[in-house]
Amino acid sequence: MREPLLRDKKQKTRVAAYCRVSTDSEEQEISYDEQTQHYTSYIESHQDWLLAGIYADDGISGMNAKKRDEFQHMINDCHDGKNDMVITKSIRRFARNTVDCLNYTRALKNKNIGVYFEKDNINTLDAKGEVLMNIMASLA
Repeated sequence: MREPLLRDKKQKTRVAAYCRVSTDSEEQEISYDEQTQHYTSYIESHQDWLLAGIYADDGISGMNAKKRDEFQHMINDCHDGKNDMVITKSIRRFARNTVDCLNYTRALKNKNIGVYFEKDNINTLDAKGEVLMNIMASLA
């Protein structure tokens, strides 16, 4: 008896989003909610993507990554192989500290995990992404 042919299914890219607002003001709360809703819809609208998670720090400064629990959770999940790509609004949302920004994005890049900064239109896996990110991170 012949075995049925199995279709080669392309594995979906597991995409996570990182959202952050730095204060507890009402205006920032609205931004926080809009970011999480936007990225949920954005990721789910791509057929070849799978929503791996929304990681969101609320009312926390971006100056020190170690104090952002959800950011650390996302980074750990990336290192554990749970995320293939991270999307965030901008470099300023990801990190306000140039050293942190570069260290985390390079560590993820070494694991072939890209970070896409939507507003800045930078993908860290692109060749030009590193140069642009250096410039933008120093300005953030």
